[in-house]
Amino acid sequence: MSASAIVALPLLGAILPPLFARAGRTPALLAALAPSVVALLLLWGQAASVFSGVPEEVYVPWVPALGLEWALRIDGLGFFFASLILAIGILIFIYSRGYLAGNEPIGTFYAYLLLFQGAMLGVVLADNLLLLLVFWELTSLSSFLLIGFWCHLPDGRRGARLALAITGAGGLALLAGLILLGEVAGTYRLSELAARQELILASPLAPAILTLILLGAFTKSAQFPFHFWLPHAMAAPTPVSAYLHSATMVKAGLYLLARVWPVFGQTDAWVVWVTGVGAATMLLGATIALFKDDLKALLAYSTVSHLGLVTMLLGLGTPTAVFAAMLHVLMHATFKAALFMNTGIVDHETGLRDLRRLSGLAKVMPLTAGLGTLAALSMAGVPPLNGFVSKEAMLVEVLAARWGGGWPLWGLVGLAAILSAAYAFRYFSALFFGPLRLPEGRIPHDPPALLWGPPLVLVVAVVVLGLWPSLAEPLLAAASAAAVGAHAPWPELALWHGFGAPLVVSAVAFVIGAAMVWHYRALSGRVLAWALPFDGRRAFFSAQEWLVRGAHRLIARVHSGVLGRYVLLLAVVSLAALALGWGMGEGWRPQRAPTPMNGLGLIFAGVGLAAIGLVVRWHHKRLRAVLLTGAVGLVVSLAFLHASAPDLALTQISVEAVTTVLLLLMLFFLPQHDTEPVAKPRGAAAASILIGAVVGLLAWVMMRNDGPNLADYFWSRSVSEGGGSNVVNVILVDFRGYDTFGEITVLGIAALVIYALLQGMQEGVAREHLHAWRFPFALSPTRHPLPFAVTARVMLPFLLMAVFYIFFRGHNAPGGGFIAALLLALAFLIQYMASGLSWTMHRMRLDAHVWIGTGLLVAGATGMAAMGLGAPFLRSAHGEVHIPGIGPVPLASAMGFDLGVLLTVFGAVTLALVQLAHLGQLAGFLPSRTPMDPARPKPSEKEG
Repeated sequence: MSASAIVALPLLGAILPPLFARAGRTPALLAALAPSVVALLLLWGQAASVFSGVPEEVYVPWVPALGLEWALRIDGLGFFFASLILAIGILIFIYSRGYLAGNEPIGTFYAYLLLFQGAMLGVVLADNLLLLLVFWELTSLSSFLLIGFWCHLPDGRRGARLALAITGAGGLALLAGLILLGEVAGTYRLSELAARQELILASPLAPAILTLILLGAFTKSAQFPFHFWLPHAMAAPTPVSAYLHSATMVKAGLYLLARVWPVFGQTDAWVVWVTGVGAATMLLGATIALFKDDLKALLAYSTVSHLGLVTMLLGLGTPTAVFAAMLHVLMHATFKAALFMNTGIVDHETGLRDLRRLSGLAKVMPLTAGLGTLAALSMAGVPPLNGFVSKEAMLVEVLAARWGGGWPLWGLVGLAAILSAAYAFRYFSALFFGPLRLPEGRIPHDPPALLWGPPLVLVVAVVVLGLWPSLAEPLLAAASAAAVGAHAPWPELALWHGFGAPLVVSAVAFVIGAAMVWHYRALSGRVLAWALPFDGRRAFFSAQEWLVRGAHRLIARVHSGVLGRYVLLLAVVSLAALALGWGMGEGWRPQRAPTPMNGLGLIFAGVGLAAIGLVVRWHHKRLRAVLLTGAVGLVVSLAFLHASAPDLALTQISVEAVTTVLLLLMLFFLPQHDTEPVAKPRGAAAASILIGAVVGLLAWVMMRNDGPNLADYFWSRSVSEGGGSNVVNVILVDFRGYDTFGEITVLGIAALVIYALLQGMQEGVAREHLHAWRFPFALSPTRHPLPFAVTARVMLPFLLMAVFYIFFRGHNAPGGGFIAALLLALAFLIQYMASGLSWTMHRMRLDAHVWIGTGLLVAGATGMAAMGLGAPFLRSAHGEVHIPGIGPVPLASAMGFDLGVLLTVFGAVTLALVQLAHLGQLAGFLPSRTPMDPARPKPSEKEG
């Protein structure tokens, strides 16, 4: 289970840095390092088995009916990328400690980094297509938080939105592509796709699947024409740029291409599109990088170029080209992360990143200059550094390729090699050498060890892997074998392979690149005028503006502000869908005799219809409408009881009681009557009668249908599998507990939204309006009558006893957590109405937010406990416990989940009530204290 621990450690460890940050920045750093270091040790504990070709696999069913499972697999490819993610992440954590200012929330920053790290580990270790999608989207969300970390900067917010929009759109395409792939292949396991290659490629959906997957990969890895989001993400703090855009996020698309290579990698469409897009991106990125004056922009476009290089290699369709791609991924991660950190040091010390205003820094920052120069020379591919090794391997594969006849690709690669050498030479020569130029008032120097230590480690790796590249052979061979699905004779890694065409191309690139830097000013104007139109940012924002304008026009036409029209439109569409389904079906024949109507049923129907008619008649008088709506709910609950559905009756009557009180409270902030009549849609009455008749007919049809249904399934398994004879409750907490968990989560979120909205009414202009509120009727001088308060306090213990009774009997008799929660909320409401908010909240102790959070945690922990024991999420265990004097008592683990439901529902209701009561106190119609409260105000104080 080490694979699960490797993914879980950063995700769960994200809660630690914000807690330890209160003790200082160094404790926060240690809290961030611990999960990554442990995960790296666990990962390399699997090195021997991975290198021998035996992956570690973890498969736990999650939602088997959908093909979703917790499936992780550490093979050579996942091991390779996970090692980069964790190793460079550790260096980034250390670097961030010295980079971020003392007043910045470093605990939050580390938490975001750990969330992103865990998401990336999930992407590269997932062996289930759907699970990969979950982690894929989590990388987009966590990177959005990191890119926009400096949210006070407009560029940071804009860059985060742009990255999320592009990668999110690509994620939607990938979602469709992977689902189609799983359905066509008949499996959602990545490790089984290669064996079903013929089945997948024979499908007529294969071109669509390939297109959608490539869209997801190209957007994530910033390939043309989606490349423009990456440079604009450079508004993030430099540690984020160094991590996301050198070793992790942008490599996710490359990883996906390598993972599906065994299926599509040798098809003609793959070779043409992947090679062509990669080559175009490589050339365009290198061209723009050369003429950028901002250091991070230069590195960003160089990253785009190198990503295009790797994409091009993966598109060539040969196993040795995949090996060269993996080699360059490794080498690029080392020198590019070092360069980003070097740029961060320069920015940290000088406050600038502009090459037009900085030069000669080697005179004042020799250590920084040395590290930056070595990393830049590696980026240029100068021997004996590691960039030279991977560039030579790339040139060997390109010169052996026959894509497009050979010569077009050779020319593109040769030109890109020249430009790469030029922008790398410009980086270190213009920044560190020449006359000393500094911003006024700044005297920079080499930074403390926390800042130069991590890039030093990477530069040492740059040198060592250049001199002894064979050290990386086992890792690269395992990754390449896992990517292509077979072991192949991999190229030998060495610094020197003798004289040949690749060496000649490198030498020519160095000479011409140096000459271009020498004549930089003469070239910059002309080339920029050609390259900048391909930036893409302007086209994206123009398209975005066009879509927004179109959406406004559509909203202006459809959203008239009349609720009746919305309901009518919804009803008409529903009727059309119903008619379509009815026409495509086999028709209907009544199979069950109608139930005879008795007098009591007629009374219920008559009262309900009368109340509904009065609501329609008096809808503009809000108080009457609320009371009559409550009467309708009461009739419905009686109808449930008459139909032998006590659980539904209890739920309905509890909901009606609580919501009626909340609605009555809310009426204080609304006009007592509709002041302006609203024009009704034409034909509204006829449409209403038609809709009511159709819905009634549908209900009658369903009740007379005697076909197979799910009721028999649940009746037969409620006791044997759920351990309870109350089928309704067993369905809610066991058979469909996942649905219930989602519903209480939504309820908790809704309560928080209500809290936020009503909290806003207690501030600013809204607060002044509440203070100036004048009611059209006189308020009672006795806000909380003494008999009512005394009676309510006497009732409280009995109501709480009823709550316990309803809760504990719910698994075998009518009741359960939801009904108990509503009854508890009702007890709270009675105390509030009798004695006021202050008296009630003073004795309640716990905040409503705590109730909601605790309820969700308890419910989730119950489900996770089942998974920990090898059962599906929320599978209930049940049995009997013998209690002396009482006898056998049936118990089920679902009671824990039911307790979570109780806490969440009660917290949601009380949160809404408390916020309404606070508004009432501000408006003056609710007292803040009561005569019976021991903390009564002094006589001189004004009663609220």
